Amino acid sequence: MTDNNTIAEELAALPLRRRSGTEEFHEDHIAVGKNLSSYWQWSASDLLGNTERGRLAEYIVAIALDEAAGVRSGWEAYDIETSSGIRVEVKASAYVQTWWQKNLSKITFGIRPTRAWDPTTNVFAGDSQRQAQVYVFAVLAERNQANVDPLNLAQWQFYVLPTSVLNERAPVQKTISLSSLLRMGALKAAYRELRDAIERSSHDLPGAEVQVVARSATIIPQTNANEEPRSD
Repeated sequence: MTDNNTIAEELAALPLRRRSGTEEFHEDHIAVGKNLSSYWQWSASDLLGNTERGRLAEYIVAIALDEAAGVRSGWEAYDIETSSGIRVEVKASAYVQTWWQKNLSKITFGIRPTRAWDPTTNVFAGDSQRQAQVYVFAVLAERNQANVDPLNLAQWQFYVLPTSVLNERAPVQKTISLSSLLRMGALKAAYRELRDAIERSSHDLPGAEVQVVARSATIIPQTNANEEPRSD
């Protein structure tokens, strides 16, 4: 008996193509009156929800790095690679959610090491590790539900940390709090400061907390650089 899923030859990974949003839904070339933009409006308008907020944060970081001209891939081992070769992982969190809340959400992020998967070969790496060189922890910092606006870049705060610091201080930890990131010396940056913060973090500045202001930075020595992180 022949397996209906059997194919004559292997199928290579398909290249990603950037779409315009004007592409029409059709039934064998008969238009049904809706285009791709209408699907995006239907599927991705909840920018405060966990799924779309995470993708939005990736996009914001990508435009800050001038790396948003291509197409996001959901299968890559990391989120963004800069023109200079810096691999960036983006994690997002927020105080205000779309669902009912008794209290504002606590700011936490996932940092679990993973096994990279290669979409061109359909093969997983043997060992689990953190795949990027730099982590960007994005916080939608507005706490007033009436004012929260994920498209307002002034409401976002970014905390940037070399992966090497996470590996040293929290090698197998799966989640981390904002307070723990600050104790590790994460660089805090606004949107316009983000590119410089990522470039600076890629050089692995040890034992310093960096405050980035107007595309420049002041290094402030930490007094508790040896403190162990906690998950709170």
